[in-house]
Amino acid sequence: MSAPRWAGERPCTRERATALIAAAFPALRGLPVVPLAQGWDNTVYVVGDCWAFRFPRRAVALAGFRRELAVLPQLAPVVPLLVPVPELVAVDDDPAAPWPFAGARLLPGRELAETGLPDAARTAAARAVGSFLQVLHDGRTRAGVDVELPVDPMRRGEPRARMDDTRELLRRLVADGVWTGDPAIEALLRSAERLSAPAGAPVLVHGDLHVRHLLLDDEGDAVGVIDWGDLCLADPAVDLALAYTAFIGPARVAFFRAYGEVDAERELRARALGVRLSGLLAAYATAEDRPALLAEALAGLRRAVDRPSRAGRS
Repeated sequence: MSAPRWAGERPCTRERATALIAAAFPALRGLPVVPLAQGWDNTVYVVGDCWAFRFPRRAVALAGFRRELAVLPQLAPVVPLLVPVPELVAVDDDPAAPWPFAGARLLPGRELAETGLPDAARTAAARAVGSFLQVLHDGRTRAGVDVELPVDPMRRGEPRARMDDTRELLRRLVADGVWTGDPAIEALLRSAERLSAPAGAPVLVHGDLHVRHLLLDDEGDAVGVIDWGDLCLADPAVDLALAYTAFIGPARVAFFRAYGEVDAERELRARALGVRLSGLLAAYATAEDRPALLAEALAGLRRAVDRPSRAGRS
């Protein structure tokens, strides 16, 4: 069997993280190091009660990790939700190819994917995220970031770029009994694969904005956005996928009232990417035995083809 696509070639155990942090930052030596989360690209540990240290797991993530180190300190004062600002930066002890790792102040909240928040209780979070993306996508925000950024290196704004893989991913979910399938999703993908590359000017985007990367507090309000390793310039649809996978009904209306309306083509791009991201999250959740994430990912597939309204209208 081939390794899963999220397998990392440089895992970081708690013991290794403890040793690396103590060697690089003696003031933190002796503080507890507790696992917090693991994703495709990073392993995260909480140190003491106020630091979150991220260790890249895959070589493919290194370029994006380094962009985060440069961009997030410039972005944090501008956007209306918290983002992790790397304050403690070092490299590991690999003699051949040392990789960077970084500590940022621990942000409050939990991943939306783990909250189980009902759709009817998501309006406040949706409104906050819409406002956040309106600022992030503003040309003045990009102009204030003094870092050279690639333009959609993963081609996420172009649905047909990975359409075969998306269909195979969904087919496997059905074959494994994870998902029952939905003809409406295939109809959406058929429409989306006819789209060429976006013609508009790219904007600054998070690049991988989904339900694991939005933090909510105990009241269901949005407080932060994490994991910026795919930060780049791209069509806004790349981030707007979250609007169609995390929110429906009044919450989605609130999102677009805060963000602004989008045209039908951008909506189609966003919905198609939302299908792909939800499918990837479902596959990951199944393999890693993450039932809450699986439930949210499957709900994301349903929401992606939910069409009671056009953006911003009930």
